[in-house]
Order: sequence, then C-alpha cells, then structure tokens
Amino acid sequence: MTLQQMRYAIMIADCGSMNEAAHQLFISQPSLSSTIKDLEKELGTPIFIRSNRGISITQEGEEFLGYARQIIAQYGILEERFTDRTARKTRFSVSTQHYSFAVKAFIETVKEFGMDNYEFAIHETQTHTVMSHVRNMKSELGILYLNDFNREALTKLFHEYDLEFYPLFACNVSVYLWKGHPLAGSREISIEQLRPYPCLSFEQGENNAFYFSEEVLSTYDYRKVVKADDRATLLNLMVGLNAFTLCSGIITEDLNGPDYLAVPLAGDDRMTIGYIKKARVALTELAGTYIEQLKVIGAQSGDNVTMLCSR
Repeated sequence: MTLQQMRYAIMIADCGSMNEAAHQLFISQPSLSSTIKDLEKELGTPIFIRSNRGISITQEGEEFLGYARQIIAQYGILEERFTDRTARKTRFSVSTQHYSFAVKAFIETVKEFGMDNYEFAIHETQTHTVMSHVRNMKSELGILYLNDFNREALTKLFHEYDLEFYPLFACNVSVYLWKGHPLAGSREISIEQLRPYPCLSFEQGENNAFYFSEEVLSTYDYRKVVKADDRATLLNLMVGLNAFTLCSGIITEDLNGPDYLAVPLAGDDRMTIGYIKKARVALTELAGTYIEQLKVIGAQSGDNVTMLCSR
C-alpha cells in the first residue's frame, strides 16, 4: 500500500466519480481504476461499488478512507515540518454547527495569526458532517452541543469515530427571533407561547435523527416547522414569517446585526457547548488560540453562560 494509492482513493471519494478524479489527478481513467483495483486486492475488501450511476463507498471503504485521510494529513504535516516550509502554508480548519460565536472566534484567530503564512477554512454544516470532518481530519476541531437528550447517542458516536469531546460552557436555552416579533418584548417565553409561530430548524440531510438536531426540544410537536440550510436564510425567515429558533443565547451582534435578540425559554433545559478533536492527536497552536477565543466569548456572554473550563 502506498501514499499514492491512498491519495487516489481519497480523490475518487471527494469527486464522487472515477472519471472526474482521473481528470483532477492528470492520469487516465483506466490507469486510476487499475491502481484502485490493486489496492482493493491488497486490502482484501472493496472500497468502492461501481455502477452505471457512478461510484459509492462501501462501509469498509469509509473506514479505510478515514484512516487514509489521517495518514495523508500527518504526512503533510511531517513534510511541511522537515522540508521546505516556504512551499506550503500551515492549514487550520474548523467545522461547526451554525453558531455565529464560532465564526466570531474564527475571525479573531485569523486576525491574530494573519493570512500570509496560514491557510484557513471554516465549515458551517450539519451535525454528522462536523463529526465526519474531524474524524477524517478535514478539520482539526468541531464545535457542537450536548444535552440530556442527545448526549448518550453522540457520546457513543464520538467513541466509534475515535473523537474526544471537551466542554467549554453550559447555557440555558433561549428563543432567537427578530426584534419586530410579537413576543420580542417578553422577559421569558414558554414553549406554549411559541405554538402559533413557525419553528426554524437546520436541515440535517440523510442523518436526520432527532439527536442530530441543532435545536433542543427537537421532539416537541411543533405545529409549524420550516427547514433551512444556512444561517443567513434562517435570519431572513425570522423577519418574513415571524419565525423563531431555539439557541444558546450567545449573540454576536457585530456579525448578525442589531435586529435580532435572544429571550430565555421558560424551563430548565440546558445545553453544553464544546469542541471535538481527534483522539490522541495534539492540538496545534492555532487550535489552542481558537479555543481561547471561544472561552473569551463565553465568559463575556453574561449570567446565562456557565464556564466549564479555565480561561
């Protein structure tokens, strides 16, 4: 098994097509196919299933690709550390549920390090994708929450994916809505008061089990639900439909603007926000700085937030 074979397999998985992968790799499709067949023969198991509709990845292939990405990523770090450092920028990537405070911390990290010698990436995405990105080392860190409902299921997946979860802060659940909403002036909002209004929820794609939901109380029988893929659309729907979503209450007005607010949700529901990382992999300096920025934002967020880590 060679690094080249692993790179070829990763490219096929990323492209979703043997022909497109061959194009990206500047080799012929038969040559690429032959290389992958040799790899599969050596492994004793298929990585891809070929059909007239393209390729799909087997369960064993997913596992192999997860390890292959780790090896390629670690090789890149090794190569960068001990060869020509001017040839490649240090890369830092974060995957997160749809949190503006996670973006804010990312912005502050980029400002601190600058972009001359570093390559940055942030992915606001679905819950399962956050875990997959960290599992496959596409991202060094993943930002998500746990609560009493999803903790057992997600902790089991963390173990299966060889991930570690570190809590940062805990907070009460809040209702996020625009300042023109009929309930915007309330000191506290009950779940019953929200029934006439549409509940906004982030789409989770194929992995749409309740415990992947980014919103707490995902099993509540809402009368009206609207799904969205991105945070900007969610904000537009709040205004246009007098809709709401449930959130941590940690607001970054400088990013989302002054037209939205968080009102405490009545009840005792809590959520713990933290980060996941690959088990037994040391964090880079950039990751450490990003985590410190998250802690700063949490500490500045008022009485709603309880810090679970030292600053």
